[in-house]
Amino acid sequence: MTASALTRPGERDRLSTKLSELDWRLIALLSVVAMTGTAMLYSIAGGQWQPWAIDHLLRFGAMLLVMIGLAMVHPKWFFRAAYPLYGLVVVMVLMIEFTPLGYEPAGAGAKNWLNLGFIRIQPAEFVKLGLVLALARWYHDHTAQEARWSWKLIFPVAMIGVPFLLVAKQPDLGSAMIIGLTGAAVMFVAGLSWKVIAAGGVAALVTIPPFVMFGMHEYQRNRVLTFLSPESDPSGTGYNIIQSKIALGSGGLLGRGYGLGSQSQLEFLPERETDFIFSTVAEEFGFVGSFALLACYIAIVLIALRIASLAHSHFARISAAGMTAFFAIFVLINGAMVMGLAPVVGVPMPLLSYGGSSMMTIMIGFGLVLSTRVHRYAELPKGYGLV
Repeated sequence: MTASALTRPGERDRLSTKLSELDWRLIALLSVVAMTGTAMLYSIAGGQWQPWAIDHLLRFGAMLLVMIGLAMVHPKWFFRAAYPLYGLVVVMVLMIEFTPLGYEPAGAGAKNWLNLGFIRIQPAEFVKLGLVLALARWYHDHTAQEARWSWKLIFPVAMIGVPFLLVAKQPDLGSAMIIGLTGAAVMFVAGLSWKVIAAGGVAALVTIPPFVMFGMHEYQRNRVLTFLSPESDPSGTGYNIIQSKIALGSGGLLGRGYGLGSQSQLEFLPERETDFIFSTVAEEFGFVGSFALLACYIAIVLIALRIASLAHSHFARISAAGMTAFFAIFVLINGAMVMGLAPVVGVPMPLLSYGGSSMMTIMIGFGLVLSTRVHRYAELPKGYGLV
């Protein structure tokens, strides 16, 4: 369909037209990953739908409808909601710290959940959505020069820094890391000067060692040090990485077969339904299966970035690229973690791992990406207003 057809009065509002403009390749790839997750959760439960597979499947079905529904929404509504949503998620993080509604799941090591009675959520997951939208809103209203280098950049830095510090204090290092990296990715996409990026990289390298030694809790520091030498504590903090590597290696080229992974079936592999589910894929389907899954993730990222690049609105471009960035960061960190290339920080593999808050965040994010695809010719003037 041509640009003129989509922008003709009344034409863009037809539901059939909007549905035809959805990128069904992206929807299909997201469904493949989620169905793979369902199959693996069924496998590691010993061929049982409970306790994980059926919940994962039903959640995805519900969130698939939500994602398509959000794709029908005009980007102006996301634009108007950007700052209020950011404020809401920051307040939710603060509620964990200063109200009785915050709690720490057994064995989690971090007080990072909010119990609202009818639902329990992890606000740090939704911070990423609010942050991307707020940053995209800020950059939409500022010039390319201001995005490259200006004293005004203190505002997006503060937007990133506030939730980063609050989440890190919980302490939830994995979520804080993703918040920081997602914010940095949005600033990069918006046109941040390479000199600033290089200076930030150098500053990070300089501050990481003292932060590890003096700014982390002892168990977090042990995770980082064990990552460098997991064999130094094979039955303690190094156990997770060692078992994950065993699962990855035992799969070989074609895997041990569906439901036949000894590391996961005999429960040697820790957190096999969440953090280390990719290790189960590698054990049961080998290099070929794990490579095919990673190829799906790569295709999702490339299609989403293509959608972002075609948007006429600066807000839509940056927000869609930002949503894609935090999805890609999830994949990179979890993949590096299970391979022993990064410390274990509790980051799930998107749509593959079991977890409601993570799935909800990812699917809402892709709802915004698909909205960008459907309304790619929409223009949003600067200073559009909050209401």
